[in-house]
Amino acid sequence: MAEYGNDSLLSYNKYLRVSDLINLQQCLSDPAHHDELLFITIHQAYELWFKQILHELDAAVRLLEEDRLASAARTISRVVSIEKLLVNQIHILESMTPISFLAFRDELNPASGFQSMQFREIEFTSGLKSESILNEFQTDDFAYPRLKSRFTSPSLRDAFFGALGRRGFDTPIDSLTDQQNSDYHKRIRAVLEILTHFEHRFEEFQLAEALIEHDEYFSLWRSHHIKMVERMVGTKPGTGGSEGVGYLRTTLEKKFYPELWEARTYLDSKHTTGCPFAGHTDTE
Repeated sequence: MAEYGNDSLLSYNKYLRVSDLINLQQCLSDPAHHDELLFITIHQAYELWFKQILHELDAAVRLLEEDRLASAARTISRVVSIEKLLVNQIHILESMTPISFLAFRDELNPASGFQSMQFREIEFTSGLKSESILNEFQTDDFAYPRLKSRFTSPSLRDAFFGALGRRGFDTPIDSLTDQQNSDYHKRIRAVLEILTHFEHRFEEFQLAEALIEHDEYFSLWRSHHIKMVERMVGTKPGTGGSEGVGYLRTTLEKKFYPELWEARTYLDSKHTTGCPFAGHTDTE
C-alpha cells in the first residue's frame, strides 16, 4: 500500500475533481461584484443537493416496488435531512445587502430559478406533476427529455399507494390527479387506518411519516425562499419575467401527498375518524 500522498494514480483532488469544481463559478459582472460568487456558489450547491435528492427518491421508488417499506422510509428520511440543510442555506443569501444584490442582478436576465430542471424533477418524482410546467421546457433540448421521462414514469406517490395496495389496502392509483373522486377518498381511508392503528401497521406508518415530512420540508423551503426574495427585492418582477414574489406565493399550497394531510382532519383520539366518506369503518 502506497504511503499517503505518494500515490500518483489517485488523490483527494483527483477523486473529487476539485480543479474542475472550483472553476465552475464564473461571474458575469465586470468587474466581478464581490457577492456574485456567493450567489453562484449557493445555487450550484443547491443543484448538487438536488441531484442527491433525486438519487434517493429514485431509490425509494425502487424499494417500494420491491415491498421494502422500512428501507424506503430510511431513504426518504435522508432526503428530509438534506432539505433541512437547504432551508438553512437559503438564509446565507441574506448576508448580502439588497443594494449589493441589485448591483449584479440585471446580469442574470432572462435566467430564473423557475428554470431549475432538477427542482422540477423533484416535484414530478415526488408526485406533483404539471403538464404546463413540463411544456415550459419544450425548447430546452437538455431539460425536456429528462422532465418528460419523470412526467411519464411512476412517482413516489404512485409507488407508495401501490405498495399499500399490495398489503391489502384499497388504494387505487389510476386517478391520482383527481382529488374529488371516490378513489381519492379510498386512499384517505387507508391513511386513516394506518394512523389509527400505527402499532399494527408500523412499517406503513413510518413510511407515511417520512413522506409527509418530505412534503413539509419542501414546502418550508418554498416559504423561506419567498421571504428571502421579498427581503432582497420586494415585489419586483422575477428576472425571468415572472410575477416574482406574487408567483412564488401561489406555490405554497402545493402538496405531494394531499391524502396524508387531509386524513388528519378526520382523526381523533377515540379511534373514530368522523370520516364523511361512505364505506369507512375502523378495524382493529
